[in-house]
Amino acid sequence: MNYYMEFVYIISSILFILGLKGLSHPETARRGMHYAEVGMLLAVVGTLLSGKIITWEWIITGIVVGSAVGAAMAIFMPMTAMPQRIALSHAFGALAAVLVGINEFIEKGHLGELTSGLMGALGFEVLFGALTVTGSLMAFGKLNEMIKGAPITYKGQNVVNISLFAVTVGLFVYLIFFPYEPVIFYTMIGLSLLIGIFIVLPIGGADMPVVISLMNSYAGLAAAATGFAIDNKVLIIAGSLDGSSGFILSIIMSKAMNRSFANVLFGAVGTPQVDTTNLAEARPITRFGIEDTKFVLEQAERVVVVPGYGMAVAQAQHTVRELSDELEKRGIKVEFAIHPVAGRMPGHMNVLLAEANVSYDQLLEMEAINPTMDTVDVCIVIGANDVVNPAARTDKGSPIYGMPIINVDKAKTVIVMKRSMATGFAGIENPLFYEPNTKMLFGDAKKVLQELVTEFKKV
Repeated sequence: MNYYMEFVYIISSILFILGLKGLSHPETARRGMHYAEVGMLLAVVGTLLSGKIITWEWIITGIVVGSAVGAAMAIFMPMTAMPQRIALSHAFGALAAVLVGINEFIEKGHLGELTSGLMGALGFEVLFGALTVTGSLMAFGKLNEMIKGAPITYKGQNVVNISLFAVTVGLFVYLIFFPYEPVIFYTMIGLSLLIGIFIVLPIGGADMPVVISLMNSYAGLAAAATGFAIDNKVLIIAGSLDGSSGFILSIIMSKAMNRSFANVLFGAVGTPQVDTTNLAEARPITRFGIEDTKFVLEQAERVVVVPGYGMAVAQAQHTVRELSDELEKRGIKVEFAIHPVAGRMPGHMNVLLAEANVSYDQLLEMEAINPTMDTVDVCIVIGANDVVNPAARTDKGSPIYGMPIINVDKAKTVIVMKRSMATGFAGIENPLFYEPNTKMLFGDAKKVLQELVTEFKKV
């Protein structure tokens, strides 16, 4: 039976690797997900048939409850809430690791088998697992607007956070030398839970892609440590893949914002959103209507759409595809420019547009679209703000200075769809809105796009 289980684990691990490789490109992402799903199914089945199950009651209960919760989330949670769902998934995975760690601590402690090496694995597991639980729940609350999305800061916050983490690590080191100390062990878990809350409090909504990928990395590290603690090879491999890929993705997200991890975790970029509608009176803007927009689009040969979080909130991805179809019927080339940190999770815009059946060939990364942006006739910005803000290139005093952006201001005509002149999550003005080639089309993105599509269909 052990040979059978090891063989199944090897196959599962190979499928996990193939799945991760498939996720590297939108065209193969769905296939990659299928590989990973099959790999996880094999790993679960292999574990259940290993002959190590003492009683099935709790196993069956867990399968039923977990399947019901997972099915409900998949069926009823809209694609626009995908960032929140991902955050919850990280919390659930990390909680499982913490519970396994506590169980191993109790069991091995009573048997007198709690060695320093095992305690090192268990301590790492519960430390990172616990902070991931509360950190992911905090991210969920911010994304779901149950908690203030802007950074929540107070004087001496970084000192408190660093001190709290140092004390927690100190308890971890102590446990390695003196393994069976229940009070120290549970105190470490409690402090780790607090760390998860405190480290996400000062992080604004604009930085949520980095937070989510970082929590993904922490959950993976906790799972890998669980594998070492219970001698489960597939957990070690899967956790290592998750931890390393999440860390690499966090680096990519940080580079996309031209910021370091330390700046993301402690910089508190972003202020409460301010309604700057009245600024339009002091600085002139050009307002557009549906007919004006239709006329400009009809004259274009190449149109680029830049989606942002506003598109997700309005659930306008399907209407965007309808507009794209109408333009292509008229021989107009339509492309979508995707910024790495647009939205509230890595790949947020890709997921939404894929759901709307937008062709993968139309999705272009920032590096591919920027060199040719000056040849674009019309650039439509839908709910994006900070990722198209020219201040990132020109204003050295701006908190987003140096962040790579999509250079929409270089297009011949820019149409910005927004509800108002309010700032984005970074809390700063966008000079793009006042440029002579920019036209502001105010209103709910989905409603505005539906009206635009209706106008095109009349012809």
